[in-house]
Amino acid sequence: MFYGATVWDPWLIIAQIVCLQCLYYLTLGLFLSILVGFRVSRMSLIYFFDYSALNASTITGRCTISSCLLSSVAGAGYMLYLIERSIKCLDFSATLYTIHLFICILYGGWPSSVTWWVVNGTGFAVTVLLGERLCRNHELREIPKTRLRSSGGTFGYDLWELLKYWLC
Repeated sequence: MFYGATVWDPWLIIAQIVCLQCLYYLTLGLFLSILVGFRVSRMSLIYFFDYSALNASTITGRCTISSCLLSSVAGAGYMLYLIERSIKCLDFSATLYTIHLFICILYGGWPSSVTWWVVNGTGFAVTVLLGERLCRNHELREIPKTRLRSSGGTFGYDLWELLKYWLC
């Protein structure tokens, strides 16, 4: 993708938000089923959206907290492939956790637990910082020289090959 020309595409942004949200909840469900599924008799949406499930005083609550934090790490990895720009990681992370807050409010009311706010604030920070780090490392990777050599055998770069590399 050529990063110099910025084109505002609302459908792309909406698709990225939906994909990121779906992947976050799929990963959260996977981690919840692994860490919490063996401890409870029946899984439910309480572990996804109810603030009372994030309880540091029980083992099941700590497993739920671990699932949320592991999902935030996975969310940063998803940003590397969906968003691709370090400058956009804060926006997409804020959107992800704001939508999660609204769903939690609709499901179980306003989160009055300090643990819920600490866990989600930490998850937000991890997603932003790790996502920016991963995307920045991806943006700053070296251009492979073997792909950009001119056909004349000289070491110089062919302008057309360089443009093809940045546009693809």
